[in-house]
Amino acid sequence: MSEVRRLRGLKARGEGRWAEVQAALLLMAKGYRILGFRLAARQGEIDILALRGKVLAAVEVKRRTSLEAALEAVYPAQRERIRRAAERVAATRSSLAGVMVRLDLIALAPGRWPRHIPDAWQGG
Repeated sequence: MSEVRRLRGLKARGEGRWAEVQAALLLMAKGYRILGFRLAARQGEIDILALRGKVLAAVEVKRRTSLEAALEAVYPAQRERIRRAAERVAATRSSLAGVMVRLDLIALAPGRWPRHIPDAWQGG
């Protein structure tokens, strides 16, 4: 792997981590409790798992040039994997019994405030 490619990958991962921190701060300001970051499950990876009341939000964080681009960046198969992973987490933790699992998006774009979209794909 070339040095340029390696450095580009490092920069992208750093920007992704920073986007997740910004997203978590926004969620906490809205009253969510962050349960985990980058949770890997057999079903898929969850960027942020957050709880508010009886809603367990599996939050996908996307940094793109626009909100539309962020929404389009998460394909149906990926959304289903994230949803299954969150449902699995909820099923294996007794403290999460009875929660409603929801798939949210936090979109970040240069020069704009982060935008939280609850149930971003309306169950799709």
